[in-house]
Amino acid sequence: MAAYKAITIMSRKFETPVLLNELILQVDVLLSTAKEQLLTAQEEILLRQPAPEKWSAAQCLDHLNGYTRFYIPAIEKAITAKLTGSLPSMPSPVFRSGWLGNYFTKMMLPKADGHPGMKMQAPKGYRPLARLDAKAVVNEFIEWQERMKLTLEQAKIINLESIKIPTTLGNWLKFSLGDTFRFVIAHEQRHMAQALRAKS
Repeated sequence: MAAYKAITIMSRKFETPVLLNELILQVDVLLSTAKEQLLTAQEEILLRQPAPEKWSAAQCLDHLNGYTRFYIPAIEKAITAKLTGSLPSMPSPVFRSGWLGNYFTKMMLPKADGHPGMKMQAPKGYRPLARLDAKAVVNEFIEWQERMKLTLEQAKIINLESIKIPTTLGNWLKFSLGDTFRFVIAHEQRHMAQALRAKS
């Protein structure tokens, strides 16, 4: 599970190109894992819950899809607005993470062994369905990751601190674009590791 340990979370200051390339590599790992280990797995394996209160692999990805349905369109909209706006946003060589965005990212990241660092309960609106089309769930996850990669590529020409993205908690709490990327991908790493444990 070491592949799901992010490399840059101990600091709040990052070289922007390095950070974005690392995030792209982490999304590549999520994509290859979904394609090679989940898309090829039998439906009953993906739907099998390791214990009555534990999520199946498909439920883990369904949970993630719920979040990306919110975050990725919000990111795409914000980037498009910035790129087409009258005020250009030149990329900064250094990205400084906000203390709250950094805290939420570190809270989400799994430990080196793939297990969660801090246990938490999913909000009611983002709990996975009991009955799922497992293959459809995995395919949707893959589609969202492909879109995530595109937004990370677009972000190379803008300032990661200049764009604020609302969170699922409401418009009152917003993270910078850079922290939104870090938080969402850390959340995906957390539950991908969980999905692999459920599948094994």
